Amino acid sequence: MPDSTIPPWYKQFWPWFLLGLLFSSIIFSTIYAVMSIKSYDGMVVQEDYYEHGKAINMVFAKQEQARALNLSADLRIDPLTSDIVVDLAGDARPDKLYLDLIFPTEDNRDQSFVLEHVREGRYITQGPDNLRYRWYLQLQPVQGDEADWRLIGEARFPDENTIALLPGGRSENE
Repeated sequence: MPDSTIPPWYKQFWPWFLLGLLFSSIIFSTIYAVMSIKSYDGMVVQEDYYEHGKAINMVFAKQEQARALNLSADLRIDPLTSDIVVDLAGDARPDKLYLDLIFPTEDNRDQSFVLEHVREGRYITQGPDNLRYRWYLQLQPVQGDEADWRLIGEARFPDENTIALLPGGRSENE
């Protein structure tokens, strides 16, 4: 009978394979834990949910007020000059309009603009260069929560078409 000696464990394949799986799972879980701690998701609301619900009702009231005033707006961003031009139609003509560009996933990319009234229903301001990706749009006569009405929309930039801002509805590209 041949002499069959079993080699020590550290010279065999299977113990190293199983230890490799164990160590790789520890390394990957550590990497993912560090990434999850370092990358803060600012879009998660950590406040009182009741207060947040009341704020949503206020937003709906602002959109209903815009609907009662027959308001709508057409927004266009000039691709060459980056001018933001808004044509407001309806029963309101404030001296200034406030436009908020809200990025869906990163609140540090949000931008706000003040549009000046230049003639009947037309408002203009200088916009950002090279605007890209999808954005939510909010147009209101006063910055913040004090506004009486609000028009909302959604757009994907760059877009040379006119974007419709409506009370309580998604935008429609013409």
